[in-house]
Amino acid sequence: MTNPSAASHVYVGSARSGSGTVGGIFRQTVGDDRWTQLTNGLPEITQVQAIAVHPTNPDVVYLGTRSGPYRTADRGEHWERLGLPDGTEIWSILVHPANPRILYAGTSPVGVYRSDDGGDSWRRLPNAVQPERVKMKSFTCRVMRLVADPARPEELYAALEVGGVMRSLDGGETWDDCSSDLLKLAELPQLKSKIDSDTDIEGMLDGHAVCVSAAKPGTVFLAVRMGLFESADRGSTWRSMEIGRFSSLTYGRDILVSPSNPRHLYACLSPAARSKDGSLYRSQDLGETWTRFDHGVKAGSTMMAVALHRRDPDQVYCVSRGGQVFGTQDGGRTWAEHHLPEGVQDVYAIACG
Repeated sequence: MTNPSAASHVYVGSARSGSGTVGGIFRQTVGDDRWTQLTNGLPEITQVQAIAVHPTNPDVVYLGTRSGPYRTADRGEHWERLGLPDGTEIWSILVHPANPRILYAGTSPVGVYRSDDGGDSWRRLPNAVQPERVKMKSFTCRVMRLVADPARPEELYAALEVGGVMRSLDGGETWDDCSSDLLKLAELPQLKSKIDSDTDIEGMLDGHAVCVSAAKPGTVFLAVRMGLFESADRGSTWRSMEIGRFSSLTYGRDILVSPSNPRHLYACLSPAARSKDGSLYRSQDLGETWTRFDHGVKAGSTMMAVALHRRDPDQVYCVSRGGQVFGTQDGGRTWAEHHLPEGVQDVYAIACG
């Protein structure tokens, strides 16, 4: 095991699910049980949906909130709002893998902004739109995850809740809809799902996370309500990864590629968006097989997100919707559980660095 740096931190972001609940950004120093709510420079009511730690300078952290994007240069001691129009809800943030001065932010309603100067200024990418195939009754479609192909960093993918997948091959200037094959899969009886709309294609277009591995060029991995799916042709066609062969929990909430081994994937699986169970699975062969990774963990709610440390592959963290944070610092051999402060009930994001 690599000794974790004294400066390593875990960040967790939550929204407010009702009166009496707490939203915001919370930080814990690795090796310390205490959580600190970070508030300096943030609105009195902060609802956090996305967190991104700078890939080479962990002092710099970006937040996506319902009040817009924020940045810190001192690990959350002070925050500044970045220059997007008031009222812009940010649901995802991507730091360009080859040039960290370039950032992308995904919004609700669906949109993507790009910054070329580390977040000081932004422009909306006019072609980042998607056909509205599903009209949700309780929320507006949003860009839940943005990712770049590490081998071709101008190739971007976006997972939309609820809107499928879209792709850009030119750094965000133009976008293609990659959802037609997801619609074909939605014709299968086992992949039909309707909860908050009038159409049973809803489940297959309920995109939560997408990732790309340098170990398999052109291959895209997707987590949606109906499970985990793979495209071998840059999002043109999709197949089920049949996660049900390995897990009784098949609702896919997050999927990430390990920064230290591109053949390793991690996925958060649960019964549903709001449930009383959840787990973290790992594949060591790019999704061909999966095993449960969070040994001994008992999540009391949906497992929402996973965080992987860039410099220490033994550090892995995951978080449940209800505020349980689980972490290992020895590659999964042992796990610790840390509860977020009282009142934190609707967690969306976790990051570390």
